[in-house]
Amino acid sequence: MIILFLGLIVVLSVYTLISRNLLYGVMALSGISLVSALLFYILQAPDVAITEAAVGAGVSTVIFVWAIKATQKRGKDE
Repeated sequence: MIILFLGLIVVLSVYTLISRNLLYGVMALSGISLVSALLFYILQAPDVAITEAAVGAGVSTVIFVWAIKATQKRGKDE
């Protein structure tokens, strides 16, 4: 089970790096945080898991999405 979660973290990390769409990259980064929180919970560290889920998947995802929406989209002609 742990190997599956670690593999999923690697796959999501690679997708985050190669994604051309910023929003998809942020969602994959949020998925990494959620899988990490599950992994911490399985490894019997529930306080770390709660912190990772709240900060990693919650707050940072909201900040990244807000920053993406607040920036102006540039076209190919600019």
